[in-house]
Amino acid sequence: MANSIITVENLSKSYLVGHESVRRDRDTTLRDLIGREARNFFRKTADVLHGRQIVEGDEVEEFWALRDISFEVEQGEILGIIGSNGAGKSTLLKILSRVTEPNRGRARIRGHVASLLEVGTGFHPELTGRENIFLNGAILGMSRAEIRRKFDEIVAFAGVDKFIDTPIKRYSSGMYVRLAFAVAAHLEHDILVIDEVLAVGDAEFQKKCLGKMSEVASGGRTVLFVSHNMSAISNLCTSCIYLAEGKISGHGEVEECLARYLGSLGSEVGAVMGRRSGDGRLRFTEFWIENDEGERVGTVASGEPCTLVFGYRNDGCVEADKVDVGFGLHTPLGERLLLLYASHLGQRFTQLHTRGEFKCRLPALPLATGRYGVWPRIEINGIEADYPHNALGWINVQELDFYGTGHSMGQCGHGHAHYLVKGDWTESSKGHADANQVLG
Repeated sequence: MANSIITVENLSKSYLVGHESVRRDRDTTLRDLIGREARNFFRKTADVLHGRQIVEGDEVEEFWALRDISFEVEQGEILGIIGSNGAGKSTLLKILSRVTEPNRGRARIRGHVASLLEVGTGFHPELTGRENIFLNGAILGMSRAEIRRKFDEIVAFAGVDKFIDTPIKRYSSGMYVRLAFAVAAHLEHDILVIDEVLAVGDAEFQKKCLGKMSEVASGGRTVLFVSHNMSAISNLCTSCIYLAEGKISGHGEVEECLARYLGSLGSEVGAVMGRRSGDGRLRFTEFWIENDEGERVGTVASGEPCTLVFGYRNDGCVEADKVDVGFGLHTPLGERLLLLYASHLGQRFTQLHTRGEFKCRLPALPLATGRYGVWPRIEINGIEADYPHNALGWINVQELDFYGTGHSMGQCGHGHAHYLVKGDWTESSKGHADANQVLG
């Protein structure tokens, strides 16, 4: 393309991963140990002499983080890059930022690149915030005069004016990332590369960052944005790449890539995966949905009753404890639609089994057609016991005749909404005013 500012052609990157092939137990002989260590020594010596990566372990495996990646980015484009952990997103950004080199292929970039790949990259902990602004700006290729011209804007955006002359080793992680982003976003550059570092900041600062990235792109500059926040990707990006196992599984329209990615995640019933917080005395183990006959179902109709069932394991909750359990329903983009705890209904649990189930019956599901994530949480005496940081399960909702009129929302052509509510419309005159005056 004539306006392509980034052109990636058949890009591939591999890493060497070491494994222990022989168990170090009492069945291992001295001869085995000496032989193994000798082989490792000669292999590492050869790696040093040939300038290769030194890998610990008896066996070496080649892991391909990226395989034959090709795409183009136009000037002024905001490209979102999505995918599961380990899909190759950060590796791709490191290659484009010239942090690491590919094994094969090439990436052609026209213009200066400002990168924010990790919190505090290019910062020195012993220097003050003021000194680090100049240091980081110089690393990004900016002149001292240019940094001086933007200095006040950077400090104001980061909100660290009271601590600008304090060594940043005393900054919180949030202050750290605010200052790092402010430097990268305000200095003159052609391409801004952002990895998943905005999660460190609070909600207000994340909103400022997204607004700044939109402003940067509207000025004709280009943004590459990696995030697990699907709502931010949807609202900010003009195009998207979906990576899976080091390959491009989707490229083009944002909503199409998001749908393909979200469709690959989890099923309606599943075990908890990923990160979770809490002291662990109670843990969620599984989730499913039942109809009023007690049968497990994968799809629920709008307006119909259903029961959400949360399996649990009790590893330390005693009878005297007061247990509160609840859940939120989220859109696939991560937007929370509703929140319902037992305590909202004046309920608490004090006697639990070693293994059991929490059940919450909804007399009429008020959601339109779609797929919704279920995010549960347990508290014991006000202290968090378990909170999975991913959806425990999904609810597939099918919209039937919710209003009892033979017409669904989709048939009316008025757009889509998540909630369905029943009401009653009436019309009445407004005093003796003329009808045209009322409409005006």
